[in-house]
Amino acid sequence: MKRRKLVKNLSLVGSTAGVVAATAQTIKAQTSSGTTYPRLQWRMATSWPESLDIIFGGCKLIASRVSELTNGRFEITVFPAGGIAPPLEILDVVQSGLAECGHTAGYYYTSKNLAFGFTTVLPFGLNTYQQLTWMESGGGYELTRKLYADYNLINFLCCSTGNQMGGWFTKEVNTVEDLKNLKMRIPGIGGEVMKRLGAQVQNLPPSEIALALERKGIDAAEWRVPYEDEQLKLNEAAPFYYYPGCHEPGTTYDLIINLNAWERLPLLYKQTIRVATMEAHQMAIAQYDAVNSLALKRLISSGTKLVPFSQEILAAAQKAAFELYEEQANENPTFKEIYTQWKKFRDQIYQWNKINEFSFDQFVMNHE
Repeated sequence: MKRRKLVKNLSLVGSTAGVVAATAQTIKAQTSSGTTYPRLQWRMATSWPESLDIIFGGCKLIASRVSELTNGRFEITVFPAGGIAPPLEILDVVQSGLAECGHTAGYYYTSKNLAFGFTTVLPFGLNTYQQLTWMESGGGYELTRKLYADYNLINFLCCSTGNQMGGWFTKEVNTVEDLKNLKMRIPGIGGEVMKRLGAQVQNLPPSEIALALERKGIDAAEWRVPYEDEQLKLNEAAPFYYYPGCHEPGTTYDLIINLNAWERLPLLYKQTIRVATMEAHQMAIAQYDAVNSLALKRLISSGTKLVPFSQEILAAAQKAAFELYEEQANENPTFKEIYTQWKKFRDQIYQWNKINEFSFDQFVMNHE
């Protein structure tokens, strides 16, 4: 029932085109028009420490924009990781209603259903802009919201780091054999792929990664991008920095909202959340791209060894990823429903981007 009601009401949320531009101009006028809107106090649980200024700053941006656009009638208090719940348990807290909303990554919850990985990123899948296009205009929202509704939630894109790096390694890895029994921090479906290549995989919150590397509890770890890896001092714990981040070509995070709380909101407040999350999403893309090139230069100048993954490792990882997807499609009806449509979209947009983007990128990058 919740699935049908949610899909029926998706039109209330609207598409990105027009909503961000028009709604922001009218919301404040409506809340000042004399119509009585409720005063609400929500709590946002997050997976992020305050030290990660871009992503945690995005959480605060959402809260401040919601307050501003509703003339202070709708307030959201943002809590860092551990403030309400441990960083990898945000979905559970929001599902239960202990917090009305949460800022987190879908792939932290693939143990519940591997299909949660679609909302964040799939290895060898969609890049940042392809992921946004799929979610907004390619059917991604309709499909993933069915999944979230089963957990009493609704999801909104609210942040993207762009294509991430491959990770930090305490020793060089040149062949698939080098990955055997390698202890690596890597979450989600990327972790499942690494398991298939022989690695011993675990997930750790950001605050524990550097220490685990230093104490040799793990041999390798991926976190995000140069700017935030530098903040966590991962370069001080491991010398080899691998690329590309084929496991996370366009990492995207969600604002998840308890469905009961969402359905009680006036339409105007729903539109406000839509505007705020899209602004935060777009700002994050711009901010990460602006800071990462500078951070990478600093890391290299401080002794970091930048290393590409071998073609052998990349090819083996891609093969393992799509074998996993096909197996899941045969075993998991929810995964199959999303994967079938996602794969068709991926094939289509790859063909287009080979023409309009890759050809240009390939020329200019090779002639610099």
